[in-house]
Amino acid sequence: MTDRYVLDLREVDERRVAVVGGKGAHLGGLSRIEGVRVPDGFCVTTDAFRRAMAEVPSLDDRLDELSRLDPEDREAIRTLSARMRRIIEEVAVPGDVTAAVTRALGRFGEQGAYAVRSSATAEDLPTASFAGQQDTYLNVLGPTAVLQHISRCWASMFTERAVVYRQRNGIDHRTVDMAVVVQRMVFPDASGILFTADPVTGNRKVATVDAGFGLGEALVSGLVNPDVFTVRDGEVVARTIAAKERAVHALPAGGTREVAVDVRQRERPALTDEQAVRLVGLGRRIEARFGCPQDIEWCLVDDGFRIVQSRPITTLFPLPVRADGDSENHVYVSVGHQQMMTDAMKPLGYSMWQLTAMVPMLEAGGRLFVDVTRRLASPASRDGLLDVLGKGDPLVRDALETVLGQGGFVPSIPDAAPDGPPPTGAPAPIETDPAVVTELIERSRTSIAALERDIRAKEGPALFAFLLEAFEEHKRVLGDPLSMQAIMAGMDATWWLNDKLWQWLGEKNAADTLTLSAPDNITSEMGLALLDVADVIRPLPEVLAFLRDAEHLDDAAFLDELAKTAGGGEARAAIEAYLDRYGMRCVGEIDITRPRWRERPTTLVPVILDNVRNFGPGAAERRFEQGRRKALQKEQDVLSRLRTLPDGDRKADETRRMIDRVRTFIGYREYPKYGIVSRYLVYKQALLAEAGRLVRENVLTEKEDAFYLTFQEFHEAVRSNRVDEQLIQRRKEAFRSYRALTPPRVLTSDGEALTGAYRRDDVPAGALTGLPVSAGTVEGRARVVLDMAEADLEAGDILVTVFTDPSWSPLFVGIAGLVTEVGGLMTHGAVIAREYGLPAVVGVDRATRLIRDGQRIRVHGTDGYVELLP
Repeated sequence: MTDRYVLDLREVDERRVAVVGGKGAHLGGLSRIEGVRVPDGFCVTTDAFRRAMAEVPSLDDRLDELSRLDPEDREAIRTLSARMRRIIEEVAVPGDVTAAVTRALGRFGEQGAYAVRSSATAEDLPTASFAGQQDTYLNVLGPTAVLQHISRCWASMFTERAVVYRQRNGIDHRTVDMAVVVQRMVFPDASGILFTADPVTGNRKVATVDAGFGLGEALVSGLVNPDVFTVRDGEVVARTIAAKERAVHALPAGGTREVAVDVRQRERPALTDEQAVRLVGLGRRIEARFGCPQDIEWCLVDDGFRIVQSRPITTLFPLPVRADGDSENHVYVSVGHQQMMTDAMKPLGYSMWQLTAMVPMLEAGGRLFVDVTRRLASPASRDGLLDVLGKGDPLVRDALETVLGQGGFVPSIPDAAPDGPPPTGAPAPIETDPAVVTELIERSRTSIAALERDIRAKEGPALFAFLLEAFEEHKRVLGDPLSMQAIMAGMDATWWLNDKLWQWLGEKNAADTLTLSAPDNITSEMGLALLDVADVIRPLPEVLAFLRDAEHLDDAAFLDELAKTAGGGEARAAIEAYLDRYGMRCVGEIDITRPRWRERPTTLVPVILDNVRNFGPGAAERRFEQGRRKALQKEQDVLSRLRTLPDGDRKADETRRMIDRVRTFIGYREYPKYGIVSRYLVYKQALLAEAGRLVRENVLTEKEDAFYLTFQEFHEAVRSNRVDEQLIQRRKEAFRSYRALTPPRVLTSDGEALTGAYRRDDVPAGALTGLPVSAGTVEGRARVVLDMAEADLEAGDILVTVFTDPSWSPLFVGIAGLVTEVGGLMTHGAVIAREYGLPAVVGVDRATRLIRDGQRIRVHGTDGYVELLP
């Protein structure tokens, strides 16, 4: 049967989404899998939908109105979408569409019972499931009723939930069409849902089957608790049998109703173990066909299964791509949790980081991971790996220990050679000499200056060849043995002080105060330097008025427009000087595609205005000097107390040497990252110039499209002057879906996503547990900030956010405490919190969701928990 408006399910497959929608395409694909039975039926195509919508008066005006609505204005969306549904349902199905549907019904049985189901073109896709957003009607009898319900399916394109879903996922209403699937009705003994991967843990080797009596609507609507079967390797490994008091059954006259399940049947399993295993076998065939884990709706009829829907499970975190034939187990650790940037990265961003990183990294879900399997397998390297990762983030250690506790997943290989440089390789100690830090900073500056000079003459394919050489220099500077020695010297001294002063004096985290205002900390200097900018601007009323309205200005014109105000020249010079030193920074700076402050200077305006409001002149110098004095007083206090102890002079002398050592080297901990992002701005400016040429030659639509190519693909595009537009579009859709995913700290090759847990019993009931990284206790108003550019902080506020990288440091000067969801003892936010003397707790799971903006909280930075106050 071939018709413009109607296609048999067997005529379509997943390549025909644009014609029959996601559901119809998947059902057509399912019908082609050997051993998989799909109820007979046909699809009313998107051509029919467009033909019908042409009859709807003023639809374009309504779509324009809908697109202008705020996704959060639920009342306005509810009102307008209801009006649109009524208009569509009142329009008669066009005669030629009616004729095509009637002919199809005649073939399958005009008076039979049918399921009539919406099938949108943005539905059941790998990046957007759209599950439950449009309508399904069961047990529809006769042509008149079928046509009426086709109209209702078309109208369900504009249910409130579908409209909000599209707006929140950035999907233009006009780009989505609606097909309708009409299938012979199945009257099952049991039905339910099969997940071919565990939807909670993500484990791809575990399947779960939810089952109940009658039609599946009882489970989908939450009317009953299902029986749950867990299947692994062809065996039911766990089962929960529920008391199923209600079921949904078809009515003879059409439609469905709830009925009570016979008391004697309620606790009888809806499936046998053998049936559950057989169903999972069908699920594995379906998964293989579509290439990803599936959420499958099934029915059991006379001991035979019918598949009525299959869609990708879009909530699972993707797995790194493995080499063909690689069937070994692997354990991956998140790079983003170490780098304080857990957001999804665009392809150019993650490929550049891979090319400049010191160890091999794998991409999954727009994030990077390091394979630590070999290190875990060898007892010689396992303890060192767990120790160094545990010091940084105890949740990573706990997650890895959970994997190790799953007997046999990571085999023990005593003589395994670790991949890449060992993470705990202790460099030889160096003398406590400030000249070491001075030399390292000068080496970095010289290397960056050479990069800036040499890259100017490079363009086209020659630029990419040059950059590959520059990446080797990048890694040479990053791996400089002296640099590694300096970093480890500061970290080891910190740990030594905390351990020994807790042992000798019973004082927790003493190093937090001893490192206040340590010299050569480029990140803390960055925050204080913005206070100096505020000092320039504070006495300039016209500049202040201009800045308060700066959010409406284009970044390209911002500084020029600023200079036109009274005092604007002086203000511009101060901001320009700041950007010359720090303009390469931005939130998420390890992703080269993120806009830098130099590219988007208005990002700094809210922080400058906060500094003007919350501080007086000279605040930067005062704060630094206050920190230095506190550190000195702490040193004198600690040393005098130690001398009163047995063997006190020796303990005091060792401690004084370690304090000198930590203050000499701990500030340098921040400089290598500054060097990386300084180089990144140089790389980016050169690459954007190439993207601009491709735009001028009509190879790219806009420069930022290059961000959706890997470095290698960008190189090829420049060499060939060609680009795959469909690839860029697919990458954009994938990036949009990846942004909604929360990356795990640890991921296994089975797909299990682990975030770790704190094993503590010293936290008050109701408090949020985290990692103590900066001592002290503070109570104040929580400000939940997800975007630095939208921060509105007052003195005494406590910043609550997902993560902080160095670009957040200017905010730290105006807050009283810090809480983050991601972080470790030596990550940037922790280092700067200690530098500024802010009580801080990091690694607090779901902090931005459990703490309300404006709520009063108490941060226990010494003990590592946050109290929510009434």
